[in-house]
Amino acid sequence: MTVFSTNALIDRTDESPATFATCWLPPSTAVISAHGEIDAVNAAEFADYALQHTGKAKQVAVDLTDIEFFGTAGFSALRAMDTHCSTTSVDWVLVPSKAVSRLLRICDPNSELHTCYSVAAALSTLNGKTPLLQLVTKSR
Repeated sequence: MTVFSTNALIDRTDESPATFATCWLPPSTAVISAHGEIDAVNAAEFADYALQHTGKAKQVAVDLTDIEFFGTAGFSALRAMDTHCSTTSVDWVLVPSKAVSRLLRICDPNSELHTCYSVAAALSTLNGKTPLLQLVTKSR
């Protein structure tokens, strides 16, 4: 993946158990990343951050691969983002961590939120390309 320009914005308040960052790719694709934990304490902050950056993009990949804990309030933030993107015609894809995937199995059993296994696969999907398969080793 070639990144032509990255303007990362890292926001964190002392009370928040997570950091948020945005990487911009030309022409108008945002990769919104979160690191740490998203719960009732900071889910609204995450939603506000994501919606602010989604409003400036035509395509968005939400990278939650570094999320260690993801509460139901975080799922509500994703639903708000999904609704916003649907009404504003912004294509978006979620890249979940194990913690996020665990909650999605419970709160989104019909897989209504579009997910990919990596940011590269998400960007390929957003650009209309079929992502390459992920090789997984067979457990013994």
